[in-house]
Amino acid sequence: MSIAPFVIAGLLLLMAGLLTLLVASRGRSGSYKLAAGVAAVAALLLVWGNLAVGFIGSEDNPVNLLYGAVLVVGFVGAAVARLQPLGMARAMFAAALTQFAVPFVALLIKQPELTMGVLWVIVLNTLFAGLWVLAGWLFRRAANMLAD
Repeated sequence: MSIAPFVIAGLLLLMAGLLTLLVASRGRSGSYKLAAGVAAVAALLLVWGNLAVGFIGSEDNPVNLLYGAVLVVGFVGAAVARLQPLGMARAMFAAALTQFAVPFVALLIKQPELTMGVLWVIVLNTLFAGLWVLAGWLFRRAANMLAD
């Protein structure tokens, strides 16, 4: 058994933890901090799941690289928002939409036969999109607290 998967898992956990601390330190409210944690967990699980087994086919399926777009949308959106709560909410909602779109884009690319496996991928992506929506809702709540 190779040690590489354990090293990669450790690095992923370290990066997710540091990212959570960095983003959460910018917010004063509990909603903002929780949103940062939910977003970090969603990103961690997305990367980890794709590296371990892949969401579409196996981990070796190149279509799984489409999930990188979810992370790019989230990170670029957060950078453009300068970690401000309302902008972060928009970035998380955009990440949710991107997450939800990935299996449909993959269907257009691969054009597989529609099976229960395809339905399972859509359900899994909907659950992940729900995590991004939850983070967006919490960031929006934090923005509303600032406005009051």
